[in-house]
Amino acid sequence: MILTVVIAGLAYATPPELAFSRLLPAAPALAAAMWPVIPTVLLGTVCLLLMIGLGLAFPGLGTWWTAAGIVAVTVAAAYGSHVRLRREQTLLQVRLVADAAQQVVLSPMPRRFGGVEIEALYLAAAAEASIGGDFYEVVDTEYGVRLLIGDVRGKGLPAVGSAAAMVNSFREAAYDEADLVNIARRLEASSTRYNAAFAPEGLMERFTTALIAEIPHGGGSIGILNCGHPPPLLLNRGEVRALEPTAPSPLLNLAELLGGHYNIDTFGFAPGDLLLLYTDGVAEARDRDGEFFPVADWLHRQPPGQGELQPGELLNALHHDLLHHSRGRLDDDIAALAVRRCASPEPIDGQRDQPA
Repeated sequence: MILTVVIAGLAYATPPELAFSRLLPAAPALAAAMWPVIPTVLLGTVCLLLMIGLGLAFPGLGTWWTAAGIVAVTVAAAYGSHVRLRREQTLLQVRLVADAAQQVVLSPMPRRFGGVEIEALYLAAAAEASIGGDFYEVVDTEYGVRLLIGDVRGKGLPAVGSAAAMVNSFREAAYDEADLVNIARRLEASSTRYNAAFAPEGLMERFTTALIAEIPHGGGSIGILNCGHPPPLLLNRGEVRALEPTAPSPLLNLAELLGGHYNIDTFGFAPGDLLLLYTDGVAEARDRDGEFFPVADWLHRQPPGQGELQPGELLNALHHDLLHHSRGRLDDDIAALAVRRCASPEPIDGQRDQPA
């Protein structure tokens, strides 16, 4: 509307040979990018009437050629506005579906389970998606706090189905099974059943890396079963240590090919220790020069917060630095869990967290 007034004012106040009136078709063209169809058509009509009025005030202005241009541009702008609105409605539906999928796969979880404080971060690589092929889950069982983090091969919405199968299987098995090996076998069975619906020639293209961890109640240790996943990083008194498995466990959906032997490693996890579990999207984020994000060095450089480095502070810093490192362009989904053993075992009531 401002553009219309400015153009009309210039056309009236300047000599006719400058022909500012020929710019009037630009107003409805610009309106199509922001307005619905009817306001766009009304603005085109106003421009047409202004052009006719200018033609009466300044004969020989070429009124009818410009008027024809306004009519043509208004019709095209109205159609463009209609197409834009339909695409915006489709995008809104996609966002709603993605948000619903996020609530199913990445359900809200407490920030604290007894003496264990946990925060989560999730960034989907797919445009306008809330979830992709990375997943995590945390449950409090009679055996201890059990955690799952994993990465389905691929990214974005096509990988959501496989991620949902893994998370749902873990939610059942974590309460039923006394041993992490049996949980891993349940996840393997779920992965095999899910992928059986696809063409058999793509078997090697459909696998999942996963890491299952168990923090016993009141204990000072953590058990980890690693199925081809990046090893978590333990921050202990300023020193960073990668918790590498002593023996490999098969990736999910590949146990039949690689063998079904699973290995559990136990590591110390004392009060004040902080554990960072992450998917390969973190370590493989690249900068302008193609350099990977140095996760271990980055964790070692993190300053402590008020007394101790808090999980929430750590993941906020990770989110910021990942986007800065990759210039805001993530090529893969990212999931991360920050876990801290607290000195006090009392739960903090009322603290709930949504996936970031």
